[in-house]
Amino acid sequence: MILLDTDVMIDLLRQYPPAVAWLDSLGSEEIILPGFVAMELIQGCRDKSEQRELERELRSYGVAWPLTAACNEALSVFANYYLSHGLGILDALIGQMAVTLNVGLCTFNQKHYSVIPNLNTLQPYEKSHQE
Repeated sequence: MILLDTDVMIDLLRQYPPAVAWLDSLGSEEIILPGFVAMELIQGCRDKSEQRELERELRSYGVAWPLTAACNEALSVFANYYLSHGLGILDALIGQMAVTLNVGLCTFNQKHYSVIPNLNTLQPYEKSHQE
């Protein structure tokens, strides 16, 4: 199982060639989106037509939500690192979900997640410096 962050999903939705090649290389690996990532993507839609297209694309991915224990741990991590490191609410929830599921989080936002204990972040493909 692989958990995707918003930035990786945006690359996939935009058909960024390295992202598409990486996804194709995964074979039957289960790809999961935290529900919060799906919500962030919907929030970025400019109109109802764009939202319908996005929702159609998202159907090919599993969507998961953190359980109560993960939310409680995310609260603790957030309380410990918000003031000192600027940890975001959604980043705490998404990161702790990955920790609780014991899976890597595919993201290029390493800085956002760096303070979450025991979180394994993965940069799934090379990004061009011109991006």
